[in-house]
Order: sequence, then C-alpha cells, then structure tokens
Amino acid sequence: MEIISINENTWRIEEEGVRFFLLAGDNKALLIDSGMQVHNAKEIAEGLVDLPIELLNTHADMDHVGSNEEFDSFYMNPAEASNYYNTNKKTGTIIPVSDGDMIDLGGREIEIITLPGHTPGSIAALDKNNKVLISGDPVQDGNIFMFGVQREMHAYLLSLEKLEKYKDRFDTIYPSHGTFPVGPELIDSLHEGALRVMNREVEGYEAEIFGTKIKKYDVGAATFLCDQ
Repeated sequence: MEIISINENTWRIEEEGVRFFLLAGDNKALLIDSGMQVHNAKEIAEGLVDLPIELLNTHADMDHVGSNEEFDSFYMNPAEASNYYNTNKKTGTIIPVSDGDMIDLGGREIEIITLPGHTPGSIAALDKNNKVLISGDPVQDGNIFMFGVQREMHAYLLSLEKLEKYKDRFDTIYPSHGTFPVGPELIDSLHEGALRVMNREVEGYEAEIFGTKIKKYDVGAATFLCDQ
C-alpha cells in the first residue's frame, strides 16, 4: 500500500490493482471507497487529516468496500444493496445517494453522478471546484468487468453518453484502476470500443477469472471482460 498526496487536501491510496481517495474540506473529509485488502482505511485517513471522516462508495464490488465495517453508515447508491449485503455479506447502513445529490465538505462540494452498467448502482463523484471526476470503475484504461448478471453493456453505453453532458465541468479523471490520472477523451474511446464489442466487431479471446469462463475484448482504450 502507498499513500500519495495529490495536493494539500487530496490523497490517493494505492493498493495492488486498486486505489481509493481521501478528499478534505473545511469541515469534514470524505473517503471515496475503502480499499480491498486493507481493513483500516478510516485509520489511514485519520492519520492524514484532523477532521470528521465520512465514506462514499462508488459501488459495492469487493475491492471497493474492504474497510466499510469501520463505519456505521456510508453513502451509496441503494441499487448496490444486493451486491453489498447479499453478494459480499457486508454490514452497515446505507445513506442513499442518487443523481445530482451533493455532499458538502465545507468549501468543497461533491456531486453524485449515477453511472449504471458496470454495476447497477455505480456512481462517479464530481469534485466541482477542482473540476475533477472520480470515476470509480466505468471510466479507466484497465480491465472493465462486464460479466455476470449485475453488469449490462447497454446501460454502460448510456452512462458514457450521459457523461458527455458533464464534459465542460471536469478537466481530469481519477479512476479506481489503471493509469492515474486520465483525460476526458477516454470517455469517447471507451464508448467507441464498447459499441464495437456490442456490434461484434472485436474478436474476443477466452479466459478464466475467479473460476468463471469469460471473453476478453481488447479495444485499445481498455479491455472489457464479458460473458462468453
């Protein structure tokens, strides 16, 4: 694990293959996701800021909720509840967030943008003053999981199209996986690639992950991991 200061009030915490973030305002700080193998994300955050700390989950996949039990409650899109409680057997109380909701840290507003597709309740967090989009998993240049019953490529494409309307509101994207940071132009590349996969214009190759047989589609901008 590595803690990297982005600026005086923003940090990224790097685990192997996944990262999460700490954003500080004047009145409180916000963890965005809580890691995978670490179970002390709140303790890590408390070592960086002397502020009350809240938690926002971009979605409920297991590599984003590792330290959630440190918090009695946390912000999450309730469409993730089944993934969180049933699939991953996690605990705590969801404070529901949806499109357009604001989390005010004191002089620093975080706007919620819902991005279903990778999971039903995936969200991004727009750090409005700093013009940064913290994108979770949908916008990244690594492996994008799109296999299994909760993931849906049609919805994913619509979410990428939705982000087009926000493009004048952010200059930089902080993804949870892959290269850090990336630019807004990645959104168009992912949309083009996902559309090519949907239209069977990309040759997939068979692979296995977590005991599940899948197909990988390398579209250049990223690799989509899909059902066979």
